[in-house]
Amino acid sequence: GLGFLTKISAGVYYENRFLIKELSLKSGVVSIPVKAGSFGLAISNFGYSAYNENKYSLSFAKAFGKKLSIGVAMDYLTTKIAEGYGNKGVLAAELGIQSKPIKGLTVGAHVFNPTHARLTDYNDERLPTIIRLGIDYNFSNKVTCAIESEKDISKKAVFKAGLEYKAVKEFYLRAGISTNPDLGSFGFGINLKNLKIDVSANYHQVLGVSPQFGLMYVFSKETKR
Repeated sequence: GLGFLTKISAGVYYENRFLIKELSLKSGVVSIPVKAGSFGLAISNFGYSAYNENKYSLSFAKAFGKKLSIGVAMDYLTTKIAEGYGNKGVLAAELGIQSKPIKGLTVGAHVFNPTHARLTDYNDERLPTIIRLGIDYNFSNKVTCAIESEKDISKKAVFKAGLEYKAVKEFYLRAGISTNPDLGSFGFGINLKNLKIDVSANYHQVLGVSPQFGLMYVFSKETKR
């Protein structure tokens, strides 16, 4: 979907998994449209001093008209384990496509790490290869429904579904479910012209609540294509 963007955007995201600070995820992203398409830069960090994972991603996407966008990304992923285990870095790729065949309907597909990149020679440990397919449909200017299937090639598929309701012009209510593991999620969004705020949480029956917070700013100047 990056290829459809025509304005510079920047955002940050924070997730505190199961209210355990050592399992927190922090990320930042910026998208820069140019005449030929859009560039994206994303950085994320998961973990704490004894164990952490980082991801640095550079992407480019191009829209072909108003109904199709194709994107690619190159990632550098690092893992650090304290107490003498050291650091390890590996390159991976991502591919994505998004189509809007009819009014209100969006269809997307995404592949992470299609080359099944190796993380370490020990036990032939590799990064997961993950395939996603999803759609969303606007039933009206107030209600949007989205469903997605996610498959790690070495694990069972995950199914997700979500519903968004536009209560008023600036305020959105959201709820969703997912499987493997079973999670329920809920949240809200606030759209204040160029500033967008998202607050949500999901609930695991055994491990508890994971709150999430997102903040995005869209600059006013538009790039002509």
